[in-house]
Amino acid sequence: MSLREQLDMSRLPSHIAIIMDGNGRWAKEQGQDRLFGHFHGVESVRNIVEGAAELGIQYLTLYAFSTENWDRPVEEVTGLMELLVDSIKKETETLNKNNIRLHVIGDINMLPDYAKAELDECLRVLGKNTGLNVIMALSYSSRWEIVNAIKNIAADVKAGHLEPYEIDQDTIKDYLTTREFPDPELMIRTSGEYRISNFLLYQLAYAELYFTSVRWPDFRKDNLYEAILDYQKRERRFGKTGEQLHKQNETTS
Repeated sequence: MSLREQLDMSRLPSHIAIIMDGNGRWAKEQGQDRLFGHFHGVESVRNIVEGAAELGIQYLTLYAFSTENWDRPVEEVTGLMELLVDSIKKETETLNKNNIRLHVIGDINMLPDYAKAELDECLRVLGKNTGLNVIMALSYSSRWEIVNAIKNIAADVKAGHLEPYEIDQDTIKDYLTTREFPDPELMIRTSGEYRISNFLLYQLAYAELYFTSVRWPDFRKDNLYEAILDYQKRERRFGKTGEQLHKQNETTS
């Protein structure tokens, strides 16, 4: 039985988030420069987006570029921006044919103008699609997002649009860049690192975390299925005891 055939299709996570790590190390292992790894990582993105859409996953968030990545060598950052633009140009038509909608979260103002223009056009073309929602975290960090949310909440309190006593978890969520999306249920990080790396810190509060040593350029659909199978073996209690969940399931079944 294949890995896909082992999946319980009634218990798929609706939102999967992925830290796509290991492009640079994969390239070094091939005796190539880091951009070679990023180039091959694009094929993994294509494959996993296709796999998620085939399964009927509703949301897929990909950590493409962090605010900290701007501190990398200039030639790598420039190469990444050019790769981003080239990939968007090549993939927009295919994404559109497959009814996939693209969203972007992050400090997009930091992108060069030519990258923003290409990204805006892609978002426009895919804006009415109703299938898989691919959320690209680009020039993103969770601390940046939270600080930005706090500033906006404070401004609305100062302007009289919001009372301090009204602020709760839902209020904070409404000021995050992910306000339109449900929280991830499964977070995958490739390449053997066991960190969240400033990624969706607020949203991952109850996500199941899955770490694999597979480098991102080698990550394919079967690796995605393995992560989902691992997720399906876990008991998601949300602070409750296992006994409480079993009783709850008995009353609803």
